[in-house]
Amino acid sequence: MGRRLRAVESAALGLLLLLSAACGSRLPESDFEHRGASATPSGGTTPIRVGIITSATSPVGAAAFTGPRDGAKAWFERLNARGGIDGRPVEVRLCDDGGSGVGNNECVHRLIGENGENGADTVVALVATTALDYAGASRVSHARVPDIGGQPIGAAYDTYPHLYGIYGSLAPRNGTPGWGGQLYGGTEVYRYFAREHGARTAAVVSYNQAASAAYARLVVRGLKAEGYDVVTEEVDFALPNFRAAAADLKEQGADLVLDALDTHGNARLCEAMDEVGAEITAKVTNVQNWTSTVPEDYKDSPRCRNALWATGSSRNYEDTDQAAVREFRDGTEKLGTHSQWQLEGWAAAKWFTEAARACAEAGTGVTRACVDEFMNRSDGYTADGLLIPVRFERLSEPPRTRRTCLSVARWQDGRGWVSQRDMNADCFDVPQLAYRP
Repeated sequence: MGRRLRAVESAALGLLLLLSAACGSRLPESDFEHRGASATPSGGTTPIRVGIITSATSPVGAAAFTGPRDGAKAWFERLNARGGIDGRPVEVRLCDDGGSGVGNNECVHRLIGENGENGADTVVALVATTALDYAGASRVSHARVPDIGGQPIGAAYDTYPHLYGIYGSLAPRNGTPGWGGQLYGGTEVYRYFAREHGARTAAVVSYNQAASAAYARLVVRGLKAEGYDVVTEEVDFALPNFRAAAADLKEQGADLVLDALDTHGNARLCEAMDEVGAEITAKVTNVQNWTSTVPEDYKDSPRCRNALWATGSSRNYEDTDQAAVREFRDGTEKLGTHSQWQLEGWAAAKWFTEAARACAEAGTGVTRACVDEFMNRSDGYTADGLLIPVRFERLSEPPRTRRTCLSVARWQDGRGWVSQRDMNADCFDVPQLAYRP
């Protein structure tokens, strides 16, 4: 389906999340003491080793990036309890890169081996990578280590071969991001709210900071391409006046509110919107905020909280009428919270498992080369319906338009995230807009 807006949001996410650490803080020193620990016990046969790199400790807080890791770990624990892969347990090697490029390179070095050789103690593949600064991506690719189902927070999954992001890619992946350094994202989210809810005026709220402003400009371009009247609200990063922004977007009659803010800024904006009595169709957020912690995160803004909508490319973790979602919820029952990123990490681990089983059944052994070959053939992968079909097509020219589907859910107190129709039915032929990562 192409590079969806969800992936564009992820590419901008790393920059936006760093806003919360921009004033006087520094990257933490790397600590690898526990990064080689196995998340599952070894069995009587040789384990299949996989690595999960996560910015678990980073300038933006301990919980910001751990969802995919937790979902993947839960899948592998359940898999091992049921006999593993061809009788072999999967041994998960975790590595926390601390949210820094230096730490990420060290994680890559530890997991894939010196010069990338596939030794006895190195991993067959990386799974559910979620890194604020994926500085080691080129080394992973050079070593031909398949990286399966990673979150495209940066441009790595649209740059290098052997890296397979959770949302797929149409880019050539020849070492340069996208096409000549440009990536493309669609306008399907804006089309959805215009067609399904009659939205015509949108407010875009950003900080007076370079990364925030750049992402806001991209959102404004997409909205205008879909015919919206756009109201822009810029607040000072150091001393933001969210009340003034909320009062103005109310005065302008905004139907939608989108933003280029960090999580804390989003919560404060919602509080201000409730204070001034802003009535909107939707406060649109992204998949990272699609979590069960909404009541706590937005505890002071009940009106805005119940106007929260999330969009993405995976099935709502609340849709327990679906067998694949029930399996995920059963397998993650011990987790204190649930989130869409956990579900996507679970799907990434499931993807690796299907590749490894295919290799075992073929008699080639579970090797990097075999797993990578399976991934190259993974056209239309859905993880049993958890994902909108994922595609990897190395197009020589960027797409100008694309038919794109999206998953949409709305928060309702007492019910949680409520899906709006089926994600494979909400599809639109939309323009693809260029941007530089």
